[in-house]
Amino acid sequence: MDNPTGITVTARLRRLTGAVVSPRLEPALLAVTAAALTAGGIAWLVGAGDLADLFWGLGTISAVVPAIGWVVDALRHGRAGVDLIAVLALGGTLAVGEYVAGALIALMLATGRTLEAAAQRRASHDLRALLEHAPRSARRRTDGGVDTVPLAEVGAGDLLVVGPGEVVPVDGRVESATAVLDESVLTGEPLQVERPQGEAVRSGVVNAGGAFELRATATAQDSTYAGIVRLAQQAGAESAPVVRLADRYAAWFLPLSLVVAGLAWLISGSAVRAVAVLVVATPCPLLLAAPVAIVSGLSRASRLGVVIRDGGALENLGRARTLLLDKTGTLTGGRPRVLDVTAAPGGKPAEVLRLAASLDQYSPHVLAHAIVDTARERKLELSVPSDVTEEPGRGASGTVDGHRVYVGRLDPSDVRPSWARAVDNRALLDGAAVAWLTVDGQPAGAVLLRDPVRPDAPRTLRHLRAAGIERLMMLTGDRAEPAREVAAVLGLDDVRAELSPAGKVAVVRAERDRAVTVMVGDGVNDAPALAAADIGVAMGARGSTASSEAADIVLTTDRVDRLADAVSIAVRARRIAVQSALGGMLMSLAAMAVAAFGLLPPAAGALLQEGIDVAVILNALRALRVDQAARPALTPGAEALIHRFAAEHDDLQDVLEAVRDAADRLSDDPGPKALSAVEETHRLLTERLLPHEYAEEHQLYPALAPALGGPEATATMSRAHAEIERLSRRIATHLQLAHADGGLTPGQLDDLRSSLYGLNTVLRLHFTQEEENYFSLAP
Repeated sequence: MDNPTGITVTARLRRLTGAVVSPRLEPALLAVTAAALTAGGIAWLVGAGDLADLFWGLGTISAVVPAIGWVVDALRHGRAGVDLIAVLALGGTLAVGEYVAGALIALMLATGRTLEAAAQRRASHDLRALLEHAPRSARRRTDGGVDTVPLAEVGAGDLLVVGPGEVVPVDGRVESATAVLDESVLTGEPLQVERPQGEAVRSGVVNAGGAFELRATATAQDSTYAGIVRLAQQAGAESAPVVRLADRYAAWFLPLSLVVAGLAWLISGSAVRAVAVLVVATPCPLLLAAPVAIVSGLSRASRLGVVIRDGGALENLGRARTLLLDKTGTLTGGRPRVLDVTAAPGGKPAEVLRLAASLDQYSPHVLAHAIVDTARERKLELSVPSDVTEEPGRGASGTVDGHRVYVGRLDPSDVRPSWARAVDNRALLDGAAVAWLTVDGQPAGAVLLRDPVRPDAPRTLRHLRAAGIERLMMLTGDRAEPAREVAAVLGLDDVRAELSPAGKVAVVRAERDRAVTVMVGDGVNDAPALAAADIGVAMGARGSTASSEAADIVLTTDRVDRLADAVSIAVRARRIAVQSALGGMLMSLAAMAVAAFGLLPPAAGALLQEGIDVAVILNALRALRVDQAARPALTPGAEALIHRFAAEHDDLQDVLEAVRDAADRLSDDPGPKALSAVEETHRLLTERLLPHEYAEEHQLYPALAPALGGPEATATMSRAHAEIERLSRRIATHLQLAHADGGLTPGQLDDLRSSLYGLNTVLRLHFTQEEENYFSLAP
């Protein structure tokens, strides 16, 4: 039995996307009108005036028929567009025998329509990816065993089995002891979650652990995932069609032209004079200048990895005043990263990370991947584990270097040492997940992981505000605490957390009532909100196919700063289009006045209009030029230095951990082991960190200064270098005193601990500032 829900949705999608588009008329019309004008010109040059008029007349007639069709279509949609003046001018030239003027207008009209066709490619709201993700069947447990049944046969109360890696088919409640789920498809949150027995689970999420039993609480039609598909369809259908920039100006230019032409005919009694007014009133600046500027903007954006589906989306983006952003994968990296590594007293953070990564090499868990990647970035030598087993949702265990090692969750009922309780507190404060390491049954350390803010996000948001975005808001399905922390770091105007896809759509609709609104996201759960916004922007490099196809703009590179570039390009292209259109219309109005007094015949008026066309097109082509103010130009040498020092930042994370670890040890037991930790920290500072800071000061900063406007741009960062060196010298002085006194004295402890904690704080802030302000400049 087929799934009727799937059939219904598929049929709707086919109606949305399916019709095969016939070859476009505009290029053919352009070829015909150009050929007719050229042939008529050749005939006129050889003295065949009648043949020239025939060619020009045919060219004019070839444009009249499609132009009437375009006007009728516009009128059916309640618009009297710019094409109406062109139709009147074409008909007028034929009526009074001004064939060369008609041919010139026909060429102009065909050129403008061809450019506009290139600028406004059809937006795709294809939601095939939503259907591809949706399950078609379910495994239902009965007295006779487990049977696979079509999804439509599943009813509320049925007991289902969801295997590893399978999509939860319907809404339900967990019947097994626990379920480990990847809910990113609905919430965008990359960390897996545990759902204990009796807790509700929504359809569309993925089973990231072992098989579990699910008691259905809804049918497929009434479940969460089917609702997402319906939301996306409804939101897409509600999106208002974009009104062409040219048509907006035509609303007042059209009646004005008709009034002037009518008065010229009425006062003079000459139909030719009225036709001459219509010829020069033909809105070439609207038909040509706006499309040229918009096409130029689309071209500029595409070179930066920003695919804008049509010219209307670019126009709308240039008018946007509100920007809504998803958190995970948009403002944050979308995947967990190691925040810090803590070792038990007597251990070393690097060894904790090495042992955890050695075991996690065999784990498919998202946190395990982050731990292994970090260990490899720090060039730690991993061991090959043996006897590896993994309990889904709990952790992995195995033998590493002869020791029984476990990485994962600790039993909440276990008594934890004071250092472990401090780790729990920090994880709560930082909104981080914790992967505990035990060696031979004893807690040995912990790895804290968090989805970090993208380094280019702060710069991007500053540039968006500079480009005219007045309101920045974050929408997320994540918890409120980490969402508010990210919003505070980035200086957002508002944040809405724990939103379902329906909740996001509701917020988008509310914001659309206030201003032109952009929505940015990267997941399937964002597709309805992207379709509901005036402009939907998808992070296409790693985002879902559904979000990309529901969007008007797709960022093909995994860099959110391209969004700021796109907004700047859209604002500039629209401004140039408006300048060109208004300037051209002012010149046309002057020509209309001259023609109304009989001083400009139709043929000369058509030639003059072509001259105006050339002027406005040349002005519109300025949109192709790079706006240097939007992004500083880096030399290849500066880019190479940025990549080098960015890699060194990753390599120096263990030094930062050692600084904090030494300070923690002083708090626990200020004895010989603590002194040894401070000595090791000082060695790392001297041999690795300070040479890195010196090289930045004398190589990187001078290379960046020209692009940033001079050495003053890096002065604040240079002051941080001085503070890092001062604190390092202070720590060295404490070590000298300790060696002279045979150990650390009580009078040193407070200042030494303060110096270490202060150095750790300054280093983390300094690294973050460099990554946001400098490293994010390089592609």
